[in-house]
Amino acid sequence: MPVRSDRRLPWGIAVVAAAAGLAAQVGYPLSSGSVRDLLTVAVVLLFATACVAHAVHSRGPRWASAMVSITAGGGLLAEFVGTATGFPFGGYVYTTAGGLGPEVSGVPLLIGAAWTFGAYPAWCVARALLGPGHRIAMVPVAAWGLASWDLYLDPQMVADSRWSWADPAPALPGLPGIPLSNYVGWLVVGLVMATALHGLDRALHAPDTVPVDISGDGLPVALFCWTWLGSALAHAAFLELPVSAGYGLVGMGVVGVPLLRRLARAPGTGVHRARQQQWS
Repeated sequence: MPVRSDRRLPWGIAVVAAAAGLAAQVGYPLSSGSVRDLLTVAVVLLFATACVAHAVHSRGPRWASAMVSITAGGGLLAEFVGTATGFPFGGYVYTTAGGLGPEVSGVPLLIGAAWTFGAYPAWCVARALLGPGHRIAMVPVAAWGLASWDLYLDPQMVADSRWSWADPAPALPGLPGIPLSNYVGWLVVGLVMATALHGLDRALHAPDTVPVDISGDGLPVALFCWTWLGSALAHAAFLELPVSAGYGLVGMGVVGVPLLRRLARAPGTGVHRARQQQWS
């Protein structure tokens, strides 16, 4: 899938933002206090920017803008409902000293960007893993890919006192402070988002696959794998969170291991080449 001349700028933005996000994330476990706060915000904004720019490059501005509405807008809506009612994540609040930037109704706006960063790579991975002819199956696979990321995210953010639950029981063994209802809530929200992205693909007549190469979905797939494997290393070796390292490695590995096996078996891109058509 050749890069159209009018898509070169977003492709460049995606690459630069992803590289800067990686650098900031490497610095996170080595920092503390206000520096860690700044790096947290930077990581989320840079990776979300990389995702949006890549979506413009590979799928066009119409698809990308709708994706942001589904992921960032839908994620913030879920957070507003969640903090107000306790559904679907359990009763929780963002702490006033969380260092996550401007808030609306007690929810940092940065959280919307975090949902985009989690959901878009998961959707691209589901496409790469399943290939053509399995669009409906992409929904639960993408939802799991997104929800399993939270096995890293919530333990890390709770340890940094960015949010907390009023009643964190029952919890996963070895991970106190986060109720099981939270992970169920993530899966529910993930299913809603993935269903909406599936509908978006149908509405804009998306091709069955986008190749996993430098001009296709290689970047978001790499971000998913980096999050999966890099977070395990960071939690185990630097953040003193070995239990969440294990949960996250296994949870995201449910999608990640078959993905790597598929990419290793398939020559070139790891999936069948997309139909050579442009859509925007």
